[in-house]
Amino acid sequence: MSKRPISEQLAARVPPGQVLTDKFPVLTYGPTPPFDPRTWDFRVFGLVEMPLRLTYEEFHALPRSEMVADFHCVTTWSRLDNRWEGVRIADLMQLVRLAPEARFVIVHCDGDYTTNLPLHEFLDEDTMLAYRHDGRDLEPDHGYPLRLVVPKLYGWKSAKWVRALEFSANDQRGFWEVRGYHNHADPWKEERYSFQEEQED
Repeated sequence: MSKRPISEQLAARVPPGQVLTDKFPVLTYGPTPPFDPRTWDFRVFGLVEMPLRLTYEEFHALPRSEMVADFHCVTTWSRLDNRWEGVRIADLMQLVRLAPEARFVIVHCDGDYTTNLPLHEFLDEDTMLAYRHDGRDLEPDHGYPLRLVVPKLYGWKSAKWVRALEFSANDQRGFWEVRGYHNHADPWKEERYSFQEEQED
């Protein structure tokens, strides 16, 4: 992985303990799941007034947006100015009415992967369900046909191969969170591991 020198101007965008790279490394536990657009669907369920199910075509008919955001991996690399295209969470939520007690979202993915987010961070304006990256469809190893993008948190929260969102009153640690990674994952606070949570209390 090539590393880029960090100027003073860029340093303000790079969290502590990170190095810059121009590459986009693939980090995945397990094989890349198969994808068939004829059977793929996207669901929203849990504490919602009415569950939602969209086919591949219906999801791609939703309003498309672009955003440029930095990406920070817990393995200490950062890649700046990624151009993502997809559906902003703010636009998706125009189709969803949450129950008042909803406080968290559990992201369900192919490959039995899950991750969790507090609702207020999930609903931030820079959160997106993306299917394109830097002008091209996402590569399968990077999450095609759909990945969550949460720029403010470490990359494992930007889950790949997303299939469903479950809204809940209670937090539920996801795949990496139950395996020793921090439940929140703020790169600016270097929230990498779960043992740090005890130190923060």
